[in-house]
Amino acid sequence: MEKLLLFIGVGLVASVLVFNSLTLAAGQTASNAATTTAGSDKKILAQRLANAITFQTVSHEDSTKFNEKAFRDFQKYLERTFPKVHASMKKETVGDYSLLFTWQGRNHEPLPVLLAAHMDVVPVGWGTEGGWTYPPFQGRIADGFIWGRGTLDDKVSILGILEATEKLLQAGFVPRRTIYLAFGHDEEIGGLRGAAKIAELLHSRGVKLDYVLDEGLTITEGMVPNIAKPVALIGIAEKGSLSLELSVEGTEGHSSMPPPQTVIGTLSAAISRLEHQQFPARMEAPVKKMFEALAPEMPLGMKVVFSNLWLFEGLVNKKLTTAPRTNAIIRTTIAPTIFQAGVKENILPAKATAIVNYRILPGDTIDTVLQNVRKTINDPRVEITVLEKLKSEPSNIADIESQGYRAVEQAIRKVFPETLVAPGLVVAVTDSRHYSTLTGNIFHFSPIRLRSEDLQRIHGTDERISIENYDEAVRFYAQLIRNEGMM
Repeated sequence: MEKLLLFIGVGLVASVLVFNSLTLAAGQTASNAATTTAGSDKKILAQRLANAITFQTVSHEDSTKFNEKAFRDFQKYLERTFPKVHASMKKETVGDYSLLFTWQGRNHEPLPVLLAAHMDVVPVGWGTEGGWTYPPFQGRIADGFIWGRGTLDDKVSILGILEATEKLLQAGFVPRRTIYLAFGHDEEIGGLRGAAKIAELLHSRGVKLDYVLDEGLTITEGMVPNIAKPVALIGIAEKGSLSLELSVEGTEGHSSMPPPQTVIGTLSAAISRLEHQQFPARMEAPVKKMFEALAPEMPLGMKVVFSNLWLFEGLVNKKLTTAPRTNAIIRTTIAPTIFQAGVKENILPAKATAIVNYRILPGDTIDTVLQNVRKTINDPRVEITVLEKLKSEPSNIADIESQGYRAVEQAIRKVFPETLVAPGLVVAVTDSRHYSTLTGNIFHFSPIRLRSEDLQRIHGTDERISIENYDEAVRFYAQLIRNEGMM
């Protein structure tokens, strides 16, 4: 009898698995391609982005290195290049260098939307300048690409948005709802003087937004296993961030007479315990929704797995933890990034310090991370200090059934018709977190194509975007503004 019941149970489970996979609704809808830009226009677009790259709007942790002239000159360049935008929209300078444009809509009833980007870029790593094919701030156009710092992160978005709005204004287009363009100047160091100030200003005016679109996820090519087509991921949530300074103090002395454990040894042991006691892997809603959207496009075997995560989630998580890129989407991660101690090989240092950065999965919080750290280290000699500057909780999860998500999705399908679209989780931190008091729907999408080898170009050497892809980016923003979500 028990064998019979077991046989029946296995049969029922198998039936459910097959039924779920075979009846899985197709998550993708075909769309006609948007009109392409003429070749001569593409060259003009590329040259204007290349010109923008020459302005060294670099954010440094050391505020004394701030290049005010570069930011002022860049903004003057935008005024010359996009005269219709500056003549037709209300322009405000916020936090001394950030820009807020207001494009007044015909109808005051619909909630406005905000398109965000940032004008600052990260420095070029010391000693890496010689590794660039073309100098990082030359703004070179060669080999079908625009080269330089900011072509991917994030002048591509600022210029793309302004190219689209300039062209629409020239055609006499007026949006039904009000559109804000918010360009921060310090995103790479936290956005506290830029986007945070813009958000405070809008909040003081009682502004509520339908949604925000900011940088974040992209179109990945060849990076999603079992799927050959390009995949456009729209971020619907952002991980939180927490940096901790760990420090241990002792007594300076001669290295020939060391104590049983030095300050370096004590701190190293604490960090080792943290790395070995990882947060548990779990699949939160943004990642589940991503797999649900992509499962219909997978081979049958994978379709069975990803359409039945109620059974296979543990196995999928185990597989995802094997690579840093996928591990990051299913757990709160730990990354020791700075370690400082000692000045000479025969002197025992009196103090050792380290910075440990956590990226917090939705469902965890800053408090739960701190509790975990204290419990794991369990050593009163290690002092734990929260670094407040980049601290942020995980974001809310945006609604994929909302009009805003559909607007972004439709624009992607129109400009990139061969591309699959799915929601996703942003593992980095962006300016958009500062706008969370103004809306519950923040979406992250940059209309750039990336292959696996391109990931290292972001904040790295040889940052570049193809001329064709930049043209697509401009058309994406124009399509987004024109589509039903904004009209």
